[in-house]
Amino acid sequence: MGRAADASAGVQVRRRGEGVTFWSDRLFRTVVVTCASVLGLLLLFFAYELWQSSTLSVRTFGWQFWVSREWDPVRERFGALPFIWGTLVTSIAALVIAVPLSLGTAIFIAEVAPRWLRQPVSFVVELLAAIPSVVYGLWGMFVMVPWLREHVQKPLVERFGHIPLFAGPAVGVSMMAAILVLAVMIIPYITAVSREVILAVPQAQREASYSLGATKWETIRRVVLRYARVGILGAVILGYGRAVGETMAVTMVIGNRPDMTLSLLQPGYTMASVIANEFTEATSPLYLSALTEIGLLLFAITLLINALARLLVWRVSRGEVRY
Repeated sequence: MGRAADASAGVQVRRRGEGVTFWSDRLFRTVVVTCASVLGLLLLFFAYELWQSSTLSVRTFGWQFWVSREWDPVRERFGALPFIWGTLVTSIAALVIAVPLSLGTAIFIAEVAPRWLRQPVSFVVELLAAIPSVVYGLWGMFVMVPWLREHVQKPLVERFGHIPLFAGPAVGVSMMAAILVLAVMIIPYITAVSREVILAVPQAQREASYSLGATKWETIRRVVLRYARVGILGAVILGYGRAVGETMAVTMVIGNRPDMTLSLLQPGYTMASVIANEFTEATSPLYLSALTEIGLLLFAITLLINALARLLVWRVSRGEVRY
């Protein structure tokens, strides 16, 4: 009889405990779902507000806004093509410079460097990512731009000035300066993500390659990089999204001239820098709406780029990559 009573009491205690756990789980789930929903709604709110604020420009210019080269606030004639051109040239060229350096650094940290050196090098990379963009801009304006003008751009003009890519006077502030600053800024991001992706490659893959007589370089090239290629591509795309959306550093060194030229030595303009420079000067509703429409396009581009990069990195972390 005593045992039956003890068993009944134990069942009641467990049921009470299960009830407490059930309600605590429900509360926790409600809280986290609410947080995620608020972030999603905030993103939709941003997109809605940008669209609403740009409707005047959309109705006035239509699709010609994206193919027109004219930007005249006085006569209220606006075209976004010079800013799209400047954004594409600077971001893509920065990737061309940054990707080999980033990938080489990531391979060194994950595969080549001794253990005592990995942490200091990783710390330096993360420190570069923590530097504010305005500091990069100040460094670019007062250190890099004068050095470029005297030691790089002038020799290029003298020897290769007949080539459209290096045509024009050496003025310092230019597309080339913006490209180099962007390359330095996105190297830490690509390096950090690529390092984590390479470290996520199963050790059994390396050991199998070594057992077949492959050298370290052959193992890295044929096994590690091949296994991690999707994640590395995601890291590159993530760095590209960072380059597309960069504002202050680019604004300080690119020259801010709405012109389309093939020369890297001439000033240019990007979508982010035109918004930062002219938003406070927009005195008419149409001027403000045109700038907001550029912001809407920049928002959509960065959102798609980051979503694609996160998807690729997630595939590697879940082990869904095939040879």
